[in-house]
Amino acid sequence: MTLLTRRGALGLAAGALASPALSSLALAQSSFPSRPIRMLVPWAAGGTTDVQMRAFCEAAARHLGQPVVVENRAGAGGILGPQALLNEKPDGYVLSQMPISVFRYPQMVDKPPFNTLKDFTWVSHLTGYLFGVVVRADAPWKTFDEFLAAAKQKPGSINYGTPGVGTSLHLTMEQIAGQRGLEWTHVPFRGFSENVTALLGGQIHALADSSGWAEMVKDGRLRLLVTWGPERAKRFPDTPTLKELGIDIVSTSPYGVAGPKGMDPAVVRVLDAAFKKAVTDPQHTAILDRYDMPVIYMGPEEYTAFAERTWREEKAMIDRLNLHI
Repeated sequence: MTLLTRRGALGLAAGALASPALSSLALAQSSFPSRPIRMLVPWAAGGTTDVQMRAFCEAAARHLGQPVVVENRAGAGGILGPQALLNEKPDGYVLSQMPISVFRYPQMVDKPPFNTLKDFTWVSHLTGYLFGVVVRADAPWKTFDEFLAAAKQKPGSINYGTPGVGTSLHLTMEQIAGQRGLEWTHVPFRGFSENVTALLGGQIHALADSSGWAEMVKDGRLRLLVTWGPERAKRFPDTPTLKELGIDIVSTSPYGVAGPKGMDPAVVRVLDAAFKKAVTDPQHTAILDRYDMPVIYMGPEEYTAFAERTWREEKAMIDRLNLHI
C-alpha cells in the first residue's frame, strides 16, 4: 500500500513537472497560428529580398494554414524590421527578416538600437545573396579592372550606390577600396528600386547590390562587372569573381527569420517546421534560382549558434577596418 502510494505520488509529481512543457507544445501545435502572421521585410518593395520573402511567405502560409503577410520597413540599412520587434509581443505573430546588418550596425555606433544576441529569438535561417557590381550598358568601363583603374586615377571621382550604410554591399565596397588603395564615394539608398533608378538616370556611376539587376543585365540595359560569390554565378559564367581578380573577398550576406526575445519554444518549433518546408517549396526555389541564391537552411539551435559566431566575426572586421561611425 505504501509502495503503491509512493509510486502514485512520483507519477503525479513527474506529470506535474512535464505537463507545462507538454501542454505548451500541444497548445502551440493545436492552436498556433490562429490568425495571420506579419513578416517584416526591412527593404523596399520590388527588390531581391522583397520578391524572395514574398514567395517564401506564400509557401509558408500553405504549411501554417494562415496568411503570412509581408510588411516593408525600408531604410537604415535593413535594421528597421528587427528594431520594430522590440515593441512586439513574443507570441510568434510578428517576425522579421534578419539581414547581416543586424550584426554590424549595433557594433558601429555609440548607442546601439538593440542588443543583437539578447533581443531576438532566432527561428530559421533561409538563404544568401548573389552580389555584384553593375554599370549602365553605355558606361566606359568594360571590366571591373577598368572601373578600379578609373577610381585609382581620379580619387573621389567615382561614386556607387548601395541599399544603405553598414550593409554588406557598403562594407565590401570599402574593403575593395582598402585593398586597392582607392577613394570613392558611397551613396546609400533605401533599396534596390531607388538604387537602380539612380544608376539608370545617371546620378551614380555604379550599383553594388543583390541580383535584382539580373534581368536588366540579360536584356542589355546594364553591364555586370564582377560577382562576389565563392564561384562564378550559373547564369553569368562569363563574369569573374572578386577572388579571380586578385581581391580576396567572398560576400554572400546570409540571412533568416527571427522574432522578439522570449518566444515559446513550442511556437518556434511550429514556425520552423513550416519554414523548413517552405524554403524548399518549388514556388520558392524558383525565385531563388532566378536570383542565383542557394538554400542555406538552419533550425533554431544551429541558427542561434550561427548568430553568436557571426557577431564575433563582424566585430573583428569592424574593429580591423575601424568602421565605427
